[in-house]
Amino acid sequence: MMILSGAAVFRRGGFERRDAAVSKGRIVSVFPEDASVIELHDCLIVPGFVDVHVHLREPGFSYKETVATGTAAAAAGGYTTVCAMPNLNPVPDCLENLSVELEAIRKDARVHVCPYGSITRGERGEELADFASMTAEVPGFSDDGKGVQSEALMREAMMLAKKLDRPIAAHCEDESLLAKGWCVHDGACARTYGLTGNDPASEWKQVERDLKLVRETGCQYHVCHVSSKESVALIRQAKAEGLPVTCETGPHYLTLHDLAIQNSGRYRMNPPVRSAADRDALIEGLLDGTIDCIATDHAPHSAKEKAGGIAESLNGIVGLECAFPVLYTSLVKPGKVPLEVLLNALCVNPRRIFRLPGGEIEEGQPADLTVLRLDRKHTVDPSKFRSMGRATPFEGWEVYGEIAMTICNGEIVYRREDV
Repeated sequence: MMILSGAAVFRRGGFERRDAAVSKGRIVSVFPEDASVIELHDCLIVPGFVDVHVHLREPGFSYKETVATGTAAAAAGGYTTVCAMPNLNPVPDCLENLSVELEAIRKDARVHVCPYGSITRGERGEELADFASMTAEVPGFSDDGKGVQSEALMREAMMLAKKLDRPIAAHCEDESLLAKGWCVHDGACARTYGLTGNDPASEWKQVERDLKLVRETGCQYHVCHVSSKESVALIRQAKAEGLPVTCETGPHYLTLHDLAIQNSGRYRMNPPVRSAADRDALIEGLLDGTIDCIATDHAPHSAKEKAGGIAESLNGIVGLECAFPVLYTSLVKPGKVPLEVLLNALCVNPRRIFRLPGGEIEEGQPADLTVLRLDRKHTVDPSKFRSMGRATPFEGWEVYGEIAMTICNGEIVYRREDV
């Protein structure tokens, strides 16, 4: 047994001073005399973070990331559960293909990994994947990286997902509204530097279409990586109507705007960082409950694939290892967002939406815990990342908020040397 002593524990929406004891992968309340005690004064104990949107790249793209390196990065970032996107080779569009990914997870994962099944065969948007064969193994279905262009096919997907009691996690992107060669938001940055912009309508128009389909089907629907103020407004209205709709945004959308980007591949992602007005709308949505989760969209690439500047690099940045300190420093310390709101978006809401275990530090709950030290200042240094990806817009940021320890299934999977 392990006793975590002296910290403030996040329970039932607030903090209280109490010890947390862990035995056989569960939180317990009876402490035997021979228990090992870890003193954690000036620390906070919170439910392990959950990221519902990561790319582990295995199978098929292990030169970018593997289950082993990606979950080591997750553990270092305080995450005890990650949901892995299906843009892999083979695409997990049936149980046979999903089994390849499941075997890699069983062999190498340092934290819990919940893999999505794809919405369409091969993520080609032409016919539905074999939902029924994968339902028992996946938290939901997604074609992340591509929007489902066919309204009829998305309707069919929602109807089947509703029948199988699984959510659709949608990458919303209307390809007919995309300019060829876009690399930044279609705004001040694009005009200033003569770059091709991405119209936010390419996102919110498909959100609008899908919300209409939710009204028809009653499907549980989750919007991935929301970036625009229009999407926030549409989702807020859908929730006011009582529709079964949730969404996520990323640390980069909450902390950056398009005029802050530089000509580097570490600022290239899809959707792009948008205007300051969009960023402010996302923060407002986080505060009022429109935004449920914060997910990193951790998307590692090789150094060569990110070396072409913002116009020539592939879309995707990494974020698992610096998400919490970036968010704490940018949102909580200046008083923009209460710590409790941030923790709900990282710890509690993701589990509720995707019906994952844990989220409460109570007797009998899974011992998936993260220990934080908020007063520790450090510099984001990608050269020290456990991830194989190094491209992050937060490189060089001076941040507060350190992951002191991560406990998954009762085992310490990450621990600072001075803890």
